Amino acid sequence: MSEILASLYPWTKSLHVLSVISWMAGLFYLPRLFVHHVEQAGRDSHIHETFSMMERKLFRLIMNPAMIATWVFGLMLVFTPGIVDWSLVWPWTKAAGVLAMTWFHHWLGYRRKELAAGTNTRSGRAFRMMNEVPTLLVIIIVFSVIVKF
Repeated sequence: MSEILASLYPWTKSLHVLSVISWMAGLFYLPRLFVHHVEQAGRDSHIHETFSMMERKLFRLIMNPAMIATWVFGLMLVFTPGIVDWSLVWPWTKAAGVLAMTWFHHWLGYRRKELAAGTNTRSGRAFRMMNEVPTLLVIIIVFSVIVKF
């Protein structure tokens, strides 16, 4: 199995990067949709339904598959011989960042359901602030992998 993973390494790494890009795009965009949903939809049911549909499709059709693919290809990289040295700090900081990113993904999923149900209690400002979370996490992840401290 190790030999197969080693021979697939360039493909696995490429697919991992593509998956991460797709996942990050959704993680950056969905909170912005929430801001506009909260601030513009108000009592207009047509706008509310449009935002709910956009949020649902982004989450289910792009973000969920991208997150799953990121995890699958990432774990394939972890199990590829010679790629990860667990005696260093960087794999642990990257893992913590990825776990936090996954938590944030699910947090957004719960907020999406609240918005769709009309039970949201958060302001546009709160969603603007939460929109910075993936930026901070991706900084931790990228520096962990590139600098390998």
